[in-house]
Amino acid sequence: MNFKEPLLWPLSLSYGAAAHLRGRLYRKGIFKQKRLAGIVISVGNITVGGTGKTPMVLWIAEHLAAEGKRVGILTRGYKGERAKVNETAGDARDESRVEATNHETTSDEAQLLRERLGDRAIIGVGANRYAKGQELASRGVKWFVLDDGFQHLQLARDVDIVLIDATNPFGGGRLLPAGRLREPKAALARAEIVVITRSNHAPAVEAAIQRDSDAPIFYARTELESVRGVWSEGLGEEEARSRKLFAFCGIGNPASFIADLRDWGFDIAGHIFFPDHHRYSAQDVAMIEKEARAAGAANVICTEKDTFNLPGNRWRTCDLFACRISLSVEREGDFWRAIMAKAESPAGATV
Repeated sequence: MNFKEPLLWPLSLSYGAAAHLRGRLYRKGIFKQKRLAGIVISVGNITVGGTGKTPMVLWIAEHLAAEGKRVGILTRGYKGERAKVNETAGDARDESRVEATNHETTSDEAQLLRERLGDRAIIGVGANRYAKGQELASRGVKWFVLDDGFQHLQLARDVDIVLIDATNPFGGGRLLPAGRLREPKAALARAEIVVITRSNHAPAVEAAIQRDSDAPIFYARTELESVRGVWSEGLGEEEARSRKLFAFCGIGNPASFIADLRDWGFDIAGHIFFPDHHRYSAQDVAMIEKEARAAGAANVICTEKDTFNLPGNRWRTCDLFACRISLSVEREGDFWRAIMAKAESPAGATV
């Protein structure tokens, strides 16, 4: 416990009481959920920070699209910002076919999803995910993946998937703002499927989950899909592996990125972290290059998500690499069958 936590503890008590009351009002039907005309698969967590939600959303959307289903992804965007949405299911990169909104930029996660999925899914970005879902439904979407949806009780869902990071499963056990829990751990009773990420064996975490949930538990890990030079064509994984690298990122769980890089065999001379969704300035780039040189590295590496927040080709002394990752789910067939069984159940998910 750090010195701030005792001061924040009363606020955590109030936060927890409000979260419990809100959930109870939805369970009792006093607060009404809105239901889209289609199947909604929610992907969420109970802690702040990265647990692998975006790779899981991508994994599910790819599997739905492979089965020929019309897929839409509903994401809040960073701080609920509105963003560009595919005007048609055509080329997602064609700006002339993208709907303009009152926000000048798009969410980095939405851009990543659009980059990966292309015309296989339509991305709807905005705080009112029911309204976005209706827009997508009017364009033929029947299957919706709700990003960061576990606490978004306003929207009814047919499947509730909760991700838990094995390296820090419950954020120290304290609610916001003293800790990292977004809800009391008892909220896991709502989960229909639990995925433990960044591990393939965590019996202590399983036991803790099972005290609050009887949902089936699966495991998933991030895998390196590729490494590319961001500004230099022709640079790839072979070059990155042969060089000393300085890492930076602005993601929810930055320490996991460094751990993954080292697990994947890269030579990491040092690193610097930025807040999640950080939009880099030219001054940030200059600072990263300075820190890289001080660490003895002339090459810099970041996540794919970070590339959408970079200010352009401002690198003067370093080659920049980016990692593209994917999710590897153990017992993949069983996991997919569990999702589809819940999705096709007449009862659907409950709050």
